Amino acid sequence: MSNRYESILATYACHSESSRGRRFEEVESTTRNPFQRDRDRIIHSTAFRRLEYKTQVFVNHEGDHYRTRLTHSIEVAQIARSICRAMHLHEDLSEAVALAHDLGHTPFGHSGQDALNEVMKPYGGFEHNRQSLRVVESLEHRYIGFPGLNLSYETREGIVKHNSPHDIPKNSDLTEFNLHEQAPLEAQIGNLADEIAYNNHDIDDGVRAGMLTISGLKEVQLFRMHYEMVEREFPEVDERMAVGETIRRMINHLILDVIEETGRRIRESGIESLEDVRKSENLLVGFSQQVRHMNGELKRYLLQHMYKHYRVVRMAVKAERVIQEIFSAYMEKPEMLPEGPLERLGDSDALSRRARVIADYIAGMTDRYALEEYDRLFNLHART
Repeated sequence: MSNRYESILATYACHSESSRGRRFEEVESTTRNPFQRDRDRIIHSTAFRRLEYKTQVFVNHEGDHYRTRLTHSIEVAQIARSICRAMHLHEDLSEAVALAHDLGHTPFGHSGQDALNEVMKPYGGFEHNRQSLRVVESLEHRYIGFPGLNLSYETREGIVKHNSPHDIPKNSDLTEFNLHEQAPLEAQIGNLADEIAYNNHDIDDGVRAGMLTISGLKEVQLFRMHYEMVEREFPEVDERMAVGETIRRMINHLILDVIEETGRRIRESGIESLEDVRKSENLLVGFSQQVRHMNGELKRYLLQHMYKHYRVVRMAVKAERVIQEIFSAYMEKPEMLPEGPLERLGDSDALSRRARVIADYIAGMTDRYALEEYDRLFNLHART
């Protein structure tokens, strides 16, 4: 489709009319560009809806107001769009990548992923970026003409290179995506938007849960600087409102720094085209040195005082046990699998095939469903 919006994009942006296309040829929409269509397919997918009941830090039943994978993905998309708009990059592509980046995540957050990777090590391991790709390429079943969502190359590339090309194993079989190349700027922005979102919103959830305190957070320069400005401007405001305003200002500070620093790197590197972006030796999207230092300090503080908090660790240990025992039970007796994954397994006796089908099934579970499945498998009084 002709899109006047694309005429104002930077020369080094991803332009949808230059997309490398889809795996299965389709007639393109007359009202939406290919990246908008990708975004819409992601939003309508079953895997996206499941994110509502998948852990960010707190398991779903711990409270109604904590972030979930769904709300986190929406927040990442909002930050990515803001940065792309300011830099004349393709915000539809960045939004699609942001909304899809956690589609393959397990229940129970990173502890769930670690547990599933551990039991899958003899069978190729488990990594949620690659699982997100499996979701959009084959595990979703919504369309008659093709498996998966048939997303554009650029959106799928952004999913695969969610961290950076250098974080993907060198023996990866994902050669379609030219792993030696950098991802487009829109995907790089989605990566950093992810970090901005979870660092700052984990502060909000941590304070709400009573794991983080204002006095403790003031040890962190980035938080202290903005909190003290809020205190000076609004001396009568209560702490809860002050924290919210501080987080808003921190996010804005980080966004503005990314825009300025990335623009500087683009100019100094002589970037003029998307091909220049792909051939760049280093990531072009990032924080300035000063802000990178402050953001690193925040990450270390959250690791020590929130992610290693005994309440989070206890839940992580429980979650790991749930996933490991469900996996072991199904590996030993695949006949216990429900109809869907059992059909995908078919007549295969190969352990690697069995393990991958079981991993797909477990990774697709919500926190709630995984706990119910555990109960059905191991509680004699539970209905099967």
